[in-house]
Amino acid sequence: MLRRLYNWTLSLAANRNAERVLFGISFAESSFFPIPPDVLLIPMVIARPAKWFRIALICTLASILGAIAGYLIGMFLFEQVARPILDFYGKQDSFDRVAEWYNTWGGWGVLFAAITPFPYKVLTLFSGATGLNFGIFLLVSVIGRSFRFFLIAWLLNRYGPPIRDFIEKYLGLLFTVFVVLLAGGFYLVKYVF
Repeated sequence: MLRRLYNWTLSLAANRNAERVLFGISFAESSFFPIPPDVLLIPMVIARPAKWFRIALICTLASILGAIAGYLIGMFLFEQVARPILDFYGKQDSFDRVAEWYNTWGGWGVLFAAITPFPYKVLTLFSGATGLNFGIFLLVSVIGRSFRFFLIAWLLNRYGPPIRDFIEKYLGLLFTVFVVLLAGGFYLVKYVF
C-alpha cells in the first residue's frame, strides 16, 4: 500500500497542476493544515530535478504568505479562529504563561519551527496572538523557510538519482521516521511548550 501511495505521489508531482497543489499545501500548512509541504516538494523535485529552484521558490513563497495569514489570524481572529486551533494542539493553557516570554525570545522559536518538523502553524498563530514584532516574525520566517525548502530541493537536485534509489529501497523505514518526527513535533507542542 505504501508503495502505491509513493507511486501516486510521484505521478501527482509530475502532473501539470502540481505547482498549484504545492502552493496550496504550503500556504495552508503555515496557518492551519497539519501536513508539511515536504510530502509534495520532495517527489516534485525527484520527478523534475531541473526545476528544483522554481519548486523551492513556490513552496517558500506560499509558506511565508501562509505564515503571514497565520499571524493575522492570531492577531485579529484569536477568539474566533486561533483559540480553537491552539486548543486542538493543546496550547491554550500555556498561552498566557508564555506570552511575555515569547515576545522577548519568540523569534528564535519561529526560526526553529520554520526549519524543523515542529508544527510551524502553532507559532505563526501564537506570534500574532501575542503581538510578536511583525518585522522579526517575517525575517525569521523568510530565513527559516527559505533555508529549509531550498536546502531540501538543492540536495535532491544535486544527489537526486542516489536519493531516489535510497528512498525507494528504504521507503518503509523513511515513512516510519517521517511519522515519528511529525508525531514528535506535535508531542512537543502539546506537552513541552
